[in-house]
Amino acid sequence: MSLYLCADVYLGLSDQHSASFRRYLRERLTSRVKLRQFYGIDANSANPEETRLNYADLLRHYSPKLCLLGIGENGHLAFNDPAEANFEDSLDIKIISLDQQCQQQQVNEGWFETIADVPRQAITLTIPTLMRVPQLIASVPEKRKAHIVCRTLTEEISTRCPATIVREHPCATIYLDPDSAGELPL
Repeated sequence: MSLYLCADVYLGLSDQHSASFRRYLRERLTSRVKLRQFYGIDANSANPEETRLNYADLLRHYSPKLCLLGIGENGHLAFNDPAEANFEDSLDIKIISLDQQCQQQQVNEGWFETIADVPRQAITLTIPTLMRVPQLIASVPEKRKAHIVCRTLTEEISTRCPATIVREHPCATIYLDPDSAGELPL
């Protein structure tokens, strides 16, 4: 039995929406794997700040041991877009504004019809919170991620490409497919 916590959600998006991360996790993980408890972030809370604070308490109480994550086309981890990412953030979880590239990615992936449909804000775990988790496993498939994979693994570590920070994690594994690895130097 395991305990699972959620890394991010679109603020104000129903759990029934096809782009809801809570729904995604419920359909693909929590309904299939026996978990002791699943703690999702309430995207529809009347008080997002209270939700943020309560979730930060959960994180400190349970101290997650494994984080499954992806890398966004703009290099985001969770929803820490380049303009929002802070490697020294004092918060465990925060409310952020999604950048246009991140919003466009959600349209390109088919979660929303137009960029106007994509929520403008999200609640996300911060970079320091992600980096405290003892084991990170990132899955980064598809050709559209090839450029950011190359940047992640070859650029100077900086918030210009937040995913570069995973190279400083003592136990991070990044799984690629031939398409996403397509721009890596041989």
